[in-house]
Amino acid sequence: MGVVIRRAGEADRELVVHLLDEAFADDPVSAWVFPDEEYRRRVHHRLMAAFTDVVLEEGWIDLAEDGSACALWLSVPEGEHEDEEGPAELRRAVDPANERVERIGRLTAGIHPTDRAHAYLWMIGVAPDRQGAGLGTALVEHVLERCDRDGVPAYLEASNARSRALYERLGFAVLPDRVLDLPDGPRMWPMWREPRG
Repeated sequence: MGVVIRRAGEADRELVVHLLDEAFADDPVSAWVFPDEEYRRRVHHRLMAAFTDVVLEEGWIDLAEDGSACALWLSVPEGEHEDEEGPAELRRAVDPANERVERIGRLTAGIHPTDRAHAYLWMIGVAPDRQGAGLGTALVEHVLERCDRDGVPAYLEASNARSRALYERLGFAVLPDRVLDLPDGPRMWPMWREPRG
């Protein structure tokens, strides 16, 4: 299947936020951050908007030309650590009364490798009616080809077993010493992929 991929810009912001909101509304980690389903339906988009804004400013978003899928990427230099204030700022912007918004940021920052520069797949969202059609694979492979060419590893955190299996097929391996069990919540699998020669 040929998927035409382009770089998203500011004009695509609302489309990307909508895609991520739909794709992650029932994700185990989103359900942990916002346990009340009705409340999640009302505020989840704010978190997706905050993520989108960060990546539009600091990274890049690949978008399927038909608007059905997107992938948010950051280039992480060696030795870079999470901004200490970032998770608290995110909480204030998204849902000030919800400590889990800040907590998820601090927990994932704590497992993120910092010893080597890498491409970080922060999120990938596919419209629910298009999931399983190969769009996610195409978006990830688009960047992995460049990683292989440039000798750059890639990193991500899988938030469910289905996505973990997809990433394993694409050459990612779980970092077993960094697996994150959210308090009273689901497991997240940090995954690393060495570039292929």
